Amino acid sequence: MPVREVLRYGDPLLLMRSEEVEAFDTDELHSLIKDMEETMAAYYGAGLAAPQIGELKRLVIFGSKEIDENPRYPDVDHVPYTILINPEITILGNELDGMWEGCLSVPGMRGFVERPNHIKYSGYDQFGNFFEREVKGFHAVVVQHECDHLDGILYPMKLKDMSLFGYQEEIVGALTDTE
Repeated sequence: MPVREVLRYGDPLLLMRSEEVEAFDTDELHSLIKDMEETMAAYYGAGLAAPQIGELKRLVIFGSKEIDENPRYPDVDHVPYTILINPEITILGNELDGMWEGCLSVPGMRGFVERPNHIKYSGYDQFGNFFEREVKGFHAVVVQHECDHLDGILYPMKLKDMSLFGYQEEIVGALTDTE
């Protein structure tokens, strides 16, 4: 399976709402997930949404199968590898977490985004099995970030303060202080 090209901010496909996945446990779905896994690994992503590789399907993957360090997010809690199809998110509380987010579709950039700290998410795995989880912290941030892609939203659209957005190399001091 190939590593796919990751679309970059400005590509019109990234601004479109994705369609529900209707067929589970198909060769096409398994192949798409494999491509996403290889692409996410090649770019050291914390997650990847199908629209980022040009597939307008409500499918995201995130986390890692092993407890290892992601060089893009070295100081965060482990998030278990998850395939999440047709997700739904419920906010559980008013507390926000702020974090310097990055995105494979916005390469080399980081922005400080505040998101709800405590959520419940639900959806289906690739075989059509329903599941739900209640999570906090970095796990909650990753899920929200990836699911935003399914509605054509990229993290720069969520920035409240544009002075907290820039090239990673330029804001490295701020990243060290915050992460």
